Amino acid sequence: MHVEWEFCLMSGFCDRSELSGPVCAWISHLQGSFFKGASSGIGASTALLFSKLGAALALTGRNAANLEKIGQKCEAVSGKKPLLLTGDLTDDEDTKRIFKGAIDGHSGKLDILVNNAGIIALGGIQKATLEQYDRLMATNVRSMFHLTQLAVPYLIESKGNIVNVSSINGLRAFAGVLTYSISKHAIDAFTRCVALDLADKQVRVNCVNPGVTHTELHRRAGLNDKEYDAYLKRARFTHALGRHGQPEEVADCIAFLVSNQASFITGACIPVDGGRHALCPSSLSREEGGVSAMSQAVED
Repeated sequence: MHVEWEFCLMSGFCDRSELSGPVCAWISHLQGSFFKGASSGIGASTALLFSKLGAALALTGRNAANLEKIGQKCEAVSGKKPLLLTGDLTDDEDTKRIFKGAIDGHSGKLDILVNNAGIIALGGIQKATLEQYDRLMATNVRSMFHLTQLAVPYLIESKGNIVNVSSINGLRAFAGVLTYSISKHAIDAFTRCVALDLADKQVRVNCVNPGVTHTELHRRAGLNDKEYDAYLKRARFTHALGRHGQPEEVADCIAFLVSNQASFITGACIPVDGGRHALCPSSLSREEGGVSAMSQAVED
């Protein structure tokens, strides 16, 4: 894979107990990507892959311990020590401070922005609350909007690109995860609109839509070990390839999208879901994961 960018920024934030893997990671060789959500799961796998491709990283998040762990792993595979920045990307002033620190620390350059929004909450229209809605939209959508606005002038200068991490929930409807699904539909729309806004500047904008992927996201949403294991097992029915995904598989797709091999792709929402988007899970029995396996796990 051929990647030429000098700097890449990955953004994210460690959000107490609900997070899928927040942080920011700057990458150079790739010398400019901001990863939103790089301390665990898909974000961490992407940061590690970019490190192997020669990137120099700067990581930011709320959880200093998680940042340190992923920073050590990135250094082990690349020989480059990442810059670690703690902060909360749902706080506007923190976001500005983090972004300025990362830009200043990398000669004012940015080539890639990876927005890996990271929290989920359970509940349909009868159980979800306005507080839950505000929290998920602030974390998954508003912070992405703000960070992207800050990054755009630098991306225009470098003719760089953006990859947003959405979900199969952005492409399909599922019961029992209403506020999460709304936020992911918003990310898909945001991706397409910003792609059109920036196309004449030669800045590409795409997103990936993972299916069920083996991370800590769902446990942090409230599933216990037994429920989560059952949820993963149901992937053999709800995914055409008969299994759940791994975060490294999503990271590979992100790396492709930021590379020159994807130079004619923009405004795309790409499923990395083992074919789940092409199936009709609601036709399955509840025991096989029909209606919504996530909803069933909560009800059982």
